[in-house]
Amino acid sequence: MGLDERSSKSHELFLDTKNFINSFVVMYIMQETIESLLKNGQTSLNLGNPKDAMVFYDKVLAQNSQQIEALLKKGHILGKLARYEQAIIHYDNVLSQDIGNILALLNKGLAQHCIGEYNAAIECFDRVLLVKPKNTTALYNKASSLVKSNRIKEGLKILSDVIIIDFSYNAKARFDIDFEEIRKLNEFKEIINK
Repeated sequence: MGLDERSSKSHELFLDTKNFINSFVVMYIMQETIESLLKNGQTSLNLGNPKDAMVFYDKVLAQNSQQIEALLKKGHILGKLARYEQAIIHYDNVLSQDIGNILALLNKGLAQHCIGEYNAAIECFDRVLLVKPKNTTALYNKASSLVKSNRIKEGLKILSDVIIIDFSYNAKARFDIDFEEIRKLNEFKEIINK
């Protein structure tokens, strides 16, 4: 190997190393930026500024459209703003990466419940309950969706079970609008007045 060939190989190695370092630095800066954007988004949420928080999460998703935390947070904000269909899209994006993500399943179920898709909501809650059979959030919301889908007996049984696990759900059920139509039923009164 002549001097020119060695010089050319050294130059190629130098360029490869330089490109690697540049790529690493860009990835590090992006990651740091994503972390700071997520932190700023959470701060905005904590301060009661969901629309400001959404701007931060949108910036994260512009850099990495599959960033799970940003998808979850944005879905949560959209749900709070009653933009349930959009929230569901974000939760589906999370579930396409992590099929068993409990938070995405619970929140997707809640969003589906809010738009009257009770059976789809129940499916989400059932998926949570396969992994965590005593998850009180899933149980309570499944009971609510069952009642709203006119499966009252099933819903009341689950409501009774969840109140046994966590009595605080008794007070919640007393005032939950989802149980308004059955509030006068003796079966409901028996559960609530235990």
